[in-house]
Amino acid sequence: MSRAPLRSLARPLCASALLLALLSGCASTGSQPPRTAQVAQAAPPVQVKVFVAAMFEIGANTGDRAGEFQHWYERYFRDAQPIQVPGALGPVFCNADGVCGSVLGMGKVNASASIQAIVLNPQFNFDQAYYVISGVAGTPPSRGTIGDVTWGSWLVDYDLGHRWAPEEGQAGAPVFMPRKGYEDYRRFALNPALTQAAYAMTRAVPLQDSESAQRYRMRYPDAAARQAPSVHVGTHMTGDTFFHGPGLSREAQYIAKLYGADDYVATEMEAAAIALVLQRSHGTDRILSLRGSVNFDQGNPQETTQAHLDPKPGETAGGFAETVANVAAVGGVFVDTVVKNWPQWKDGVPAQR
Repeated sequence: MSRAPLRSLARPLCASALLLALLSGCASTGSQPPRTAQVAQAAPPVQVKVFVAAMFEIGANTGDRAGEFQHWYERYFRDAQPIQVPGALGPVFCNADGVCGSVLGMGKVNASASIQAIVLNPQFNFDQAYYVISGVAGTPPSRGTIGDVTWGSWLVDYDLGHRWAPEEGQAGAPVFMPRKGYEDYRRFALNPALTQAAYAMTRAVPLQDSESAQRYRMRYPDAAARQAPSVHVGTHMTGDTFFHGPGLSREAQYIAKLYGADDYVATEMEAAAIALVLQRSHGTDRILSLRGSVNFDQGNPQETTQAHLDPKPGETAGGFAETVANVAAVGGVFVDTVVKNWPQWKDGVPAQR
């Protein structure tokens, strides 16, 4: 019911013998919002300094096996109350320092729908916020290893384009062609000053490793695959398709080079879509993509792609628990630095020494 009918109903009541008693009630009904609405209107939006976006959690946010969000939650949000946001997969948590975070959901549509609902919600002010898109990924054995943490320099959409079966093209030639008109949707060059600042402050962060991951690496002949985990920078390839095998890995590298991006180092399912949403609302200068490698994007030379996708018991890579801890440890250094030095960061990336 609109306000006008409420006012018309109030007039005859105010003219009754209870006029004096009802006048205050009529005035409240007709000219002032309820006290609870006044309080809600007076509540200022949360001034977000850093927003941490994870894609999934395993079970609860604390106290059980950690997924992508649990270490962030335990580090920043233990005392935070959930803020419900219509249209988002899960609630947003914010601490007193202006660090907020949420689980957005897996896949491009899921994650982008959630981030759009959150950044457009009036409960938050994102005008000066930095974004850390955080999660796990795969990596080509020629570029990385299990337990690695990588900052994305470019975000490239793997799906937007034309594809055909290999037997329908020239032998050995790529089976992908970009679709014209998608130039502004398919790749994002992230702010190099921000990416390099994040890398510089985190490159020496000690990373966890596991015995199972160490054994697993030895199945691969690549030097990069056999190394201990480290922090580095490269292109993150976003695809709803869980592409796998040496052929599709080469295709991903081909697409990265076709678009003028850096070497493809991580395969994931959300970052480019999230970047597109943020580009339209707040720009991409404050976006970071942070991924930890929990698998190789192909099997070793002695196994088929199908066998690698569906391993036998005891044949998995291992290192998942260590990798999600590594991601939060690396990302947490950036978050803490920004919050601690907010006067220097609020207007943009400060000059690095």
